[in-house]
Amino acid sequence: MTWRQAVLLSCFSAVVLLSMLREGTSVSVGTMQMAGEEASEDAKQKIFMQESDASNFLKRRGKRSPKSRDEVNAENRQKLRVDELRREYYEEQRNEFENFVEEQNDEQEERSREAVEQWRQWHYDGLHPSYLYNRHHT
Repeated sequence: MTWRQAVLLSCFSAVVLLSMLREGTSVSVGTMQMAGEEASEDAKQKIFMQESDASNFLKRRGKRSPKSRDEVNAENRQKLRVDELRREYYEEQRNEFENFVEEQNDEQEERSREAVEQWRQWHYDGLHPSYLYNRHHT
């Protein structure tokens, strides 16, 4: 029976100690937490509207009634943003493909130039000047 009491006493003391440590850290950082909570509340107020305003916003217009200027502007901003993102994506894809094609063409030109140079060295008989000096200038 005494070992159970010792285990319970140690567990209880550990819980008390942990709760005191948690309170101590919250007190030491309390002002920063309050400032952070206030900033998050301000951000929430900027992003989210009150529930009553939201329900009025949705109920204000029927299906066939014209949209308000704010609704039209919000939809246009969303469409413009989507168009801009799509344009950036396709521009990036096009640039990557152009770079790839340019690298492929450079490699092909290098291989063909090396092959021509090897052919000229192999077939050069030593009697006539090389091809570079035998060109006709117009």
